[in-house]
Amino acid sequence: MKTYRVEVRLTSGHFDPRGDSMHRNILDLGIANTEQVMVSDLYFLRGDLATQDVETICRLLLADPVTQTWHVERIAGTNSQRSTVNGQLSSVTQPAIRNTQPETQYPEHESYSVEVTLRPGVTDTQAEALLHGAQVIGVTGLRQVRTGLRYELAGDLSEAQVHRIARRLLCNDAIQTYTLGAAQPGFALPDLSQVGYVQIVPLCQASNADLERISTERRLSLDLTEMCAIQAHFRNVGRDPTDLELETLAQTWSEHCGHKTFRGRIARQSPALDDGRDWSLLDYIREATAQAARPWVRSAFVDNAGMIDFDDDLELSFKVETHNHPSAIEPFGGANTGVGGVVRDIIGVSARPIATTDVLCFGPQDLDFAELPTGVLHPRRIESGVVHGIEDYGNKLGVPVVNGAVLYDKGYVGNPLVYCGCLGIAPKGLHRTNPCAGDAIVLVGGRTGRDGLRGATFSSLELTHETGEIAGSAVQIGDPITEKKTLEAILIARDAGLYSAITDCGGGGLSSSVGEMAAELGATVHLERVPLKYQGLAPWEIWLSEAQERMILAVPPENVERVIQTCADLDVEATVIGQFTGDGRLTLRYNGKTAGALDVTFLHSGCPRRHLPATWEPPDYPDPDFPCPDDLGAEVEALLAHPTNRSRENIIRRYDHEVQGGTVVKPLVGLHGDGPSDGAVIKPLEARSRRGVAVGCGINPRYGLLDPWAMAVSAVDEALRNVVAVGADPERVAILDNFCWGDPSRPDRLGGLLRAAQGCYDGAVPYRLPFISGKDSLNNEYADATGKRRPIP
Repeated sequence: MKTYRVEVRLTSGHFDPRGDSMHRNILDLGIANTEQVMVSDLYFLRGDLATQDVETICRLLLADPVTQTWHVERIAGTNSQRSTVNGQLSSVTQPAIRNTQPETQYPEHESYSVEVTLRPGVTDTQAEALLHGAQVIGVTGLRQVRTGLRYELAGDLSEAQVHRIARRLLCNDAIQTYTLGAAQPGFALPDLSQVGYVQIVPLCQASNADLERISTERRLSLDLTEMCAIQAHFRNVGRDPTDLELETLAQTWSEHCGHKTFRGRIARQSPALDDGRDWSLLDYIREATAQAARPWVRSAFVDNAGMIDFDDDLELSFKVETHNHPSAIEPFGGANTGVGGVVRDIIGVSARPIATTDVLCFGPQDLDFAELPTGVLHPRRIESGVVHGIEDYGNKLGVPVVNGAVLYDKGYVGNPLVYCGCLGIAPKGLHRTNPCAGDAIVLVGGRTGRDGLRGATFSSLELTHETGEIAGSAVQIGDPITEKKTLEAILIARDAGLYSAITDCGGGGLSSSVGEMAAELGATVHLERVPLKYQGLAPWEIWLSEAQERMILAVPPENVERVIQTCADLDVEATVIGQFTGDGRLTLRYNGKTAGALDVTFLHSGCPRRHLPATWEPPDYPDPDFPCPDDLGAEVEALLAHPTNRSRENIIRRYDHEVQGGTVVKPLVGLHGDGPSDGAVIKPLEARSRRGVAVGCGINPRYGLLDPWAMAVSAVDEALRNVVAVGADPERVAILDNFCWGDPSRPDRLGGLLRAAQGCYDGAVPYRLPFISGKDSLNNEYADATGKRRPIP
């Protein structure tokens, strides 16, 4: 096979917006001697390719003939030049360049080139699209593609400054690597040593110290009590667990999937917390829904999303998730897959997504780089990546972004918050939730890779200055085009009644989706049948991977062929990977050998209930002094200029809020269409009536510094007022809670969280507002290199 390197750059005279933006970021970094930055795209093509094939790919798929030029070079032989890769020396081939169009004229300054590529094994969706495109245009010899970016930095720069620019601005070390000079192609041969390998974990004879060490080293996020429960179970079984079994238990018992803190018993150690109710955090939410007793609530707390009646024919679903930790490590991918994940929650209740919403909390955008904690991305880089990630997924998928909020506070520097919500609509009665023994387990959608490993347990850890280095595998990569095709295939199967249950592969991947669907039945899964992005995955990695755009269907045997054909008609992969058994066992096999076997009762009910102490004392703040300023106009202008109060138009305009043609009240309103709306109103295209749905939100973390109870009450009240302000009937409003909090094992953090749950109950009950869904994202703290902990507001 031949390997080619293609560089696509702007022709001379065209403005380079990416380079201009990066130039300004470099100046903000304090490096003032950069004269210019130019950015070009890199593609490494490998296959049985003639020069004419490569030229066809460049001409038809890679370059705009009006604004871009492209250059091809054949990479062959072993002649190499020494260059620096992330500070380390490596070898790269330097063949002659073949220019097919006039070369761009770079400025006559001394310059450095920095080339950034994805690490081996990281999903490259752009490369996958190019492989598909080559097939469409008749180039069948292309086998592998990797992509990258080349930055040309012109100016009086030292090599040390270039490395600083690369590490701070150009390269995210969790998923990328950079090179001074020409990058290597990045085609990694698969490591086949782990294929089929199952490790036995010595747990039965382990001491308490060993149990804690195993949990830490494997990032299981299990405490000693939970590890002891697992140890006791396997002692009774008479053997040590496999790595797959231990990882499955950690995923199922994680905060992300098991909500251990919200279900736990709380010892109230402060008078302010004692309201006469011995309720868990979750009880406050569920009791509010029970007391509301709204007959139009169809489903609450038991499925991928909450559901209510829309009219006599249709039902609405709504779900909000957070993707905080992934967005802190890789902002684009974190937010991108946050949108993709919550959209799949809506698909998981057999509905069509009709709108998305996002609430974002960032550190100050003008933060001095000298104040940036070790290992933390600058808030400006995080905001840029998050906004781009939301824009990329929603716009490509064709779902409007209609509502949200953006807040700024120093408390979010080390730990940003990214809430992603989705609203869906479906005909009544078509969502099926009853898998049966004998049903086939059908995996639909994208392929499985190492992206997102241990994401569910990773979300239960606090962030530290080392997180990006040790948890890069938790980063997920989204592919909205695959999700769009998967959505359409699912809706066809839904309307034809081809499946008996559905769920998405979210946190925990197949372990979570198949494990939860098999909770009452048991199942056998053949892991070697799972389609992979590349070879070399161990059985536990296949089972736990959180690779995106995947759904699980329980399909009666007589419908399997129709489901697979329906998916094939839309170019969606569908594979039977196992069967629901009815034996109460979750059995995982690889090439005929057992990789894991768990009792589903222990898996889903064996986690010890947590007993947690909580304290809360009102903070002692001095009464503020409000002198009357001489110039009230200047004070008003200063308030309006505050980052949290200023216009969001620069962000809102990047999102498509008109796609699907149902947005009646827009995110921006007023005479000139530039004022923020309190909420949005959607007229679903499926609805035959003139009825619409209003979407709004409420958030007030500043109140939380004084009293989390008052904060929660105000958030409920604000959300209700926002939808009423755009025409909603307060008698037909349902709400969702989404808690983002610090470490609940610390009594003061848990005390504040309990106050907030009490506030949710007290805020919702007088209005008879039912909670129909919710989520908790805990351990949102950052520990710096000195051990100092910083919980979010």
